[in-house]
Amino acid sequence: MSNTRYHKSLIINASPLYQQRFEDKEIFGGVEQYSYPSIHYPTKEEIQGLFLKPHIWTQGDRFYKLALDNYGSYRHWWIIPWFNQKPLESDYKLGEYIYIPQPLEAVLALT
Repeated sequence: MSNTRYHKSLIINASPLYQQRFEDKEIFGGVEQYSYPSIHYPTKEEIQGLFLKPHIWTQGDRFYKLALDNYGSYRHWWIIPWFNQKPLESDYKLGEYIYIPQPLEAVLALT
């Protein structure tokens, strides 16, 4: 698998929902746009090969701060919400257990 979390591919949007708008703008055959990336979450077998560091969500926690503390860089902040399958910091409640997967290289290989 690739180490990038963005897999861009172009598609043609010719949806009937937009047909009248396309015709009004004299667009025939649809419009070209990027598709949404598909997200692959790790399987149970893949998770077994990782160390899962537990963390209790506390006031002031931010993904970038946890990434800096655990991975040495804020750039990998997205791993924490991806792994815990909750994309927003507001999705977490105070006192909730989350897991920070490690080592970083092994986690990146799963994305």
